[in-house]
Amino acid sequence: MANDPLNTQLWKPRSVEETMALYRGWAATYDADVLGSGYVTPTRAAAALAPMMDLAAPILDFGCGTGLSGLALQAAGFPTIDGTDITPEMLDGARTKGIYRRLWLCVPGFLDLEPGAYAAILAAGVVSLGAAPPETLDLLLGVLNPGGYLAFSYNDPTLADARFTGKLDDLLAGGTVTLAFRGHGPHLPDKGMGSDVIILRRV
Repeated sequence: MANDPLNTQLWKPRSVEETMALYRGWAATYDADVLGSGYVTPTRAAAALAPMMDLAAPILDFGCGTGLSGLALQAAGFPTIDGTDITPEMLDGARTKGIYRRLWLCVPGFLDLEPGAYAAILAAGVVSLGAAPPETLDLLLGVLNPGGYLAFSYNDPTLADARFTGKLDDLLAGGTVTLAFRGHGPHLPDKGMGSDVIILRRV
């Protein structure tokens, strides 16, 4: 469609307010648009994470959007999934999936959780150029206990941005995380775009 954000420079810097406006306006057609382009990163991330941990442990779908990542987690065998997002319209879509134990609206840059509330966090397609900034990784790692996992993805435009790759390098060099998995594969195949699925383990 003509106003499909996938065709209008989605992957470019924008303010938090602009990002929220984009996703609020996109919620109604988001599933059709991304699935129509073969969106597969959540499935790849959930499949990579599942063998590493107790599937019965609660997992947080951060930036859950309309719930596509939650569906991927459910398909990978996770029964207890919570989700949070910055836009109520996207959360409305997630509710229709009927797979989340809890859903809530979060404030960009804040995550009001006790450390260790989740054994793992999935942020598929969230920390990326045009969406959440690289510092979001610090936010997410800060609520994981040692041994917890953070699974996320960098799509091809994000991999070309030194702010994001530099943040990952800094985290790995800092000694607070280890690299449990990294693999490149399809992201939006119909757009010719790939992504790295990355899983960090909190030390």
